[in-house]
Amino acid sequence: MTDQSRAILFILLGMLCISVNDMGIKLLSGEYPLHQMVFVRSAIGVAISLVILRAEGGLALLRTDRPRLHALRAGLIVVANMTFFAALAVMPLGAATALFFVAPLFITLLAVPVLGEPVGRHRMAAIAVGLLGVGVMMAPGVDWGDIGRASLLLPVAAAACYAGMQVLTRKLGARSAASAMAIYIQSAFLLVSITFFLVAGDGRFVESVAHPAAVFLLRAWVWPAAEDWWLFGVLGVMSATIGYCLSMAYKHGTASVVASYEYAALPLAIFWGWAIFGEVPRPVVWLGIALIAGAGLYVFARERAQDRALASARPIRRG
Repeated sequence: MTDQSRAILFILLGMLCISVNDMGIKLLSGEYPLHQMVFVRSAIGVAISLVILRAEGGLALLRTDRPRLHALRAGLIVVANMTFFAALAVMPLGAATALFFVAPLFITLLAVPVLGEPVGRHRMAAIAVGLLGVGVMMAPGVDWGDIGRASLLLPVAAAACYAGMQVLTRKLGARSAASAMAIYIQSAFLLVSITFFLVAGDGRFVESVAHPAAVFLLRAWVWPAAEDWWLFGVLGVMSATIGYCLSMAYKHGTASVVASYEYAALPLAIFWGWAIFGEVPRPVVWLGIALIAGAGLYVFARERAQDRALASARPIRRG
């Protein structure tokens, strides 16, 4: 199996786990604070990642000569997750995911200055179309009911941070094990969630805010109900699997190609939104999805066509 094929398999598995994780977060968002869920899922995720790390070579793999870049990468994914999960508390799952899916376009754009990967005018035009899709969904005349206009920016901000994280994954992947990079991220989540607990874990600030997303962030910790423990466990397993799969995907594959396969999470999110929460995307969301996903898939098709052209132009080597 080629590195690119391996990367595609890992990103598809990662997208499946992300869709299950997002569904679980939304299910629990009405009862528990976000930082409590992040703490539990990350604690389980670190434990599982340490087992994988031992199998890959042991604690020595945690040593790095680029601590600042790893810290920046971890910080970006923490912000990306917190803002996206906050969006899930106030938005339909499909709509939030659709807006978040400008991330692969951002990845393609960032791959130019950070990784030196070429992005021609065709792909730049596709990025513009994808951003148009975001504009369509966020247009002033679109009726989102009780969802505030500012809430629509949460998944877009999450997408920008996520794109930066994945490009850094590609930059760091050649010199760091996937399990080690997953542990760095899980540790950052633990640090942030513990800080939230120490500052606001008793719910002292929740009465001073009105926005549902802010309430989700500042709600007091509560002991989970017996029937919810299994779901917290699922979140932990998903967290460890996501961190490992995404690190492996962007370590072995070309960033712009791997990013295109992330669109597998979009129909999964729409399915979970319909099957679990009874959410059916409105027409403007479908239009935005078509523009955003169509632009991303065009970027992928363009990349594949160029790869085939380069392959056919190479001289055939004989024994």
